Amino acid sequence: MRILVLQHLESDHPGMLRTCLSEHDVAWDAVILEKGQEIPDLDAYDAMLVMGGPMNVWDIEKYSWLEKEKDAIRFWIEELKRPYLGICLGHQLLADALGGECAPQNPPEIGIFEVQLTENGIYDPIFNGMDERQFCLQWHSVKVTKIPENTIVLASSRLCDVQAMKVGECAWSMQYHVEVESDTIDNWISDPDYRSSLEESLGKEALDGIKKQATSHMTNLNNNCKKIFSNFLSVLR
Repeated sequence: MRILVLQHLESDHPGMLRTCLSEHDVAWDAVILEKGQEIPDLDAYDAMLVMGGPMNVWDIEKYSWLEKEKDAIRFWIEELKRPYLGICLGHQLLADALGGECAPQNPPEIGIFEVQLTENGIYDPIFNGMDERQFCLQWHSVKVTKIPENTIVLASSRLCDVQAMKVGECAWSMQYHVEVESDTIDNWISDPDYRSSLEESLGKEALDGIKKQATSHMTNLNNNCKKIFSNFLSVLR
């Protein structure tokens, strides 16, 4: 088994999911798109994992590789019909590539927020054995406003209706970050776009509070990541 990881920034890597991959002895290759790395032959992979990033799905002029990435996601889902897991931007790209829509969210969600599984989410295999209410790390100012065809919503929050979704039989995505580790926020704010989104939304003084929140929830966040990945592997196998 081999998983392809589409990574938008070097600092926005699979995080805790790297531990999960190692613990389950799963091989994986990362393509860092901001570095100009090309997406390889998709047929060589059993699953696709698409990470987050500060760019928007419509930022084609600034990030020309977004078009090729959307094409790859569309081909993966519609032609190869293989398992997909999208995180944050990977969630939005899944919707956009398959005919859904995304739009700015006001106010943004940056920090620790609670999400609620829908009835479909409670019984979906990706959330098998998990609580109906979960605290998650959020860092987004865009949300999915129209889901693609053949899609069900698996989780929602007070500010964002589509926190998690399933497209068809084997594509899942979450608006929130399941991959968070102890150094994740520091890695993100090393990128000026991530830092500016935080400061514009919550002010410069908000960073310490968010890091304390994340630290207090870290054990639970990591356990949820492990459960989601284990559930994803169960579908794969």
